[in-house]
Amino acid sequence: MPLKCGIIGLAGSGKTTLFNSISSHRAETGLVMKANMGTMVVPDPRLYEIHKLVDVAKATPTTVEIVDIPGLARGGTGMGTRFLSDIRNVDALIHVVRCYDDPLNPHVEGSVNPVRDRETVDLELQIRDLESVEKKMIRLEKVAKSGDKEAKRGIEVLKTVKDHLESFQSARTAPLSKEDHRFLEDLFLLSDKPVMYVCNVDDASAVDGNLYSKRFLDSLQEEQAEILTLAARLESEIAELDEEEDQHAFLTDAGLQEPGINRLVRSAYHLLDLQTFFTVGPKEVRAWTITRGMTAHQAAGVIHSDMERGFIRSEVIKYEDFIQLHSEHACREAGKLMVEGKNYIVQDGDMLHVRFNV
Repeated sequence: MPLKCGIIGLAGSGKTTLFNSISSHRAETGLVMKANMGTMVVPDPRLYEIHKLVDVAKATPTTVEIVDIPGLARGGTGMGTRFLSDIRNVDALIHVVRCYDDPLNPHVEGSVNPVRDRETVDLELQIRDLESVEKKMIRLEKVAKSGDKEAKRGIEVLKTVKDHLESFQSARTAPLSKEDHRFLEDLFLLSDKPVMYVCNVDDASAVDGNLYSKRFLDSLQEEQAEILTLAARLESEIAELDEEEDQHAFLTDAGLQEPGINRLVRSAYHLLDLQTFFTVGPKEVRAWTITRGMTAHQAAGVIHSDMERGFIRSEVIKYEDFIQLHSEHACREAGKLMVEGKNYIVQDGDMLHVRFNV
């Protein structure tokens, strides 16, 4: 399953403009009555370097699924409140905050204040989560009457989360042990998801940010959050250019070294502790996303369930060795091809050839 991210923010924050800059699907901006679904290609130059050295037809990058819901608003009045269920199953949230002035596009709150806007959106997520927690507490209370110890412990954990939410704190910061989190897994709490903040600035502030974005960064210093500063409108214009040379020229003029999508993907990978491995088949060289620390056996399951079920061994070549020696045969001759079992921990950039039998 590909990584899935949800884009949230107040109405007019630039969410959908950001969506259009990173997604293969173009969506309408302004008053939107539905969630936008799209796919983002994960840029990884290593994939194409491998492709240059192997005789296969195509290179297939790994992707990220993107869900952009309509804008939220204070008090649940925003259209996006109806679509919060659409982001229940995402792996992480991309929270866009407006950090620019535009008299032609007035802020829904009357003034630009990204710190306040973050709190407004967080509150909407917390209110929705509180409803889910209270409903589960009621269910567990019925079970606990029979003396079920697990249900009683679940009520204690949920009470802790309920008190935390009622104190205007997100579920992700609730004082719970890793073991206690099992009582939350079936709730898919919105405020429990990892979050990355995107400060959407004006074009002139794309490189260094502005006063709004710097104040926002200062407000999150203690949280050690993933925060990006980019100009969504500028990124959208870059994405519309078909030729790589034109994109490069546009970036140079704007004082940027790379598209914001590259930085966004890197931040998402860091936030979720992800990494990439590669496979070379008769028809394609392909990139795959896994969680850091996964074994060769688990990585085989990401490719296909049959590979995991019938796993025998995995032949591993390091990306750097393959690029230096130019072929699998040369790596084998140089002793750079390793044969590993189920428990081998896959490293970022590994090239895997899974042997299996079903």
